[in-house]
Amino acid sequence: MARPDTGLRADPGSFRDPTNRVFHRDGEVLRGLDHRATADWRALAATGFFRDLLAEGKVCGTEEVTATPPWSAVLRHQRIPFVSHPYEWSFGMLRDAALLHLEILRAALDHGFTTKDGSAYNLQWRGAAPVFIDVGSFEPLREGEPWAGYRQFCQTLLYPLLLQAHLGVDFQPWLRARVDGLEPDQMRRFFGGARRLLPGVLTHVHLHGAMQQRHARSTTTDVRAQLRDAGYSRELAAATVRGIEKLVRRLDRPPGGSHWSDYQRTCGYSAQDRLAKERFVEEAVADAGSPPLVLDLGANDGRYARIAARHARYVVAIEQDPAVVDALYRALRAEGERRILPLVMDLADPSPGGGWRGVERAGFADRTRAEVVLALAVVHHLAIGRNVPLVEVVDQLAGLGEPGAALVVEFVHPEDPMARRLLANKPDGLFPDYRRDVFERLLAARCRIIRRAALPSGTRTLYQAVVGG
Repeated sequence: MARPDTGLRADPGSFRDPTNRVFHRDGEVLRGLDHRATADWRALAATGFFRDLLAEGKVCGTEEVTATPPWSAVLRHQRIPFVSHPYEWSFGMLRDAALLHLEILRAALDHGFTTKDGSAYNLQWRGAAPVFIDVGSFEPLREGEPWAGYRQFCQTLLYPLLLQAHLGVDFQPWLRARVDGLEPDQMRRFFGGARRLLPGVLTHVHLHGAMQQRHARSTTTDVRAQLRDAGYSRELAAATVRGIEKLVRRLDRPPGGSHWSDYQRTCGYSAQDRLAKERFVEEAVADAGSPPLVLDLGANDGRYARIAARHARYVVAIEQDPAVVDALYRALRAEGERRILPLVMDLADPSPGGGWRGVERAGFADRTRAEVVLALAVVHHLAIGRNVPLVEVVDQLAGLGEPGAALVVEFVHPEDPMARRLLANKPDGLFPDYRRDVFERLLAARCRIIRRAALPSGTRTLYQAVVGG
């Protein structure tokens, strides 16, 4: 007999902990708990420290609802506006996520609890504010046992931070390559010789790796027994966490500019162009009412993301340059902004699906169905700078929006100074179809063009269109 359709859809990224599982149903985020996890949850929910974390927004909103078999209890979580992955974060974002993780762990230890996981994937964002989402990770502390999440924390949070802070190497490609993060053996190759003495390296890279090798054939039970016999205690665990927290606070990315960090000054816009463009964007987003999600592609310093946020419930600002995203994040954090999420991503190489069977961590296109898509000064970079056929560029932009979504796109004419600069580095005649009439025809095949406006310079045209219209 076929099972009745309950409407529940298991989250493909929630399967590693058999005691609890996340599901989706009609826009709700639910977590099923077995008998053991239910006991841990109810003990946690009765504590003052957990209620404080909820009230401060540091842990995602959670409430118990009516249980359904086979689960002993079911929790309902507040939805995160947009799910992102750690390799899409800037340095400052990863560091703040690590600090929140440690703050929560320290509070848990002080009240007889711990977290059994330490993964960066246990955190998400509400704008520029990190939030811990893995409520199922909390469990009562057993005296004498180490933090079970230490290895995950090192591999997905601490090691990427060390890599960039000490060596100036962007961590994003390394985290994207392996869902479990960087292994100690990998890190030891980066930090040999005098680099062993850099803050945090000797203890958390070399000593950690040596301890893993030493206990490679020991069972978890054996290791716990050895630590208990050695006098490992809750106080020592808390002191260790405070030490890691102090280390993480000291880490920062080396200063340095990039081509994109000064783009607003060098992009060639006149004051009249900028004002006309801002007015066009604001009117287009306002026309969409109060869209739940606006996607700003090529956001740079966030000028247009901020304009969109005046009318939208949430804005995801995508920018390729990690340094630019980090500057934007720090500005948004200082402003207390919780409706704009900046992310690092190359639109010519967006985040693919990853992890188990390629779906444990959903790809960017599978997470993105925006009501408004802003693609300002993007088309020429993809079509000329990255040799993407113009038809493919239009298809990608239209595909990121829901049917009926607004697409606001800027076409930079071949005679524009920025387009000429890109074309100067290409063989003559390589892009015969890069013309405004061709772009309009391709756009009209995927969308209904509502209006167009030429900027005062005369070398750029803005379009407002409806996807699938």
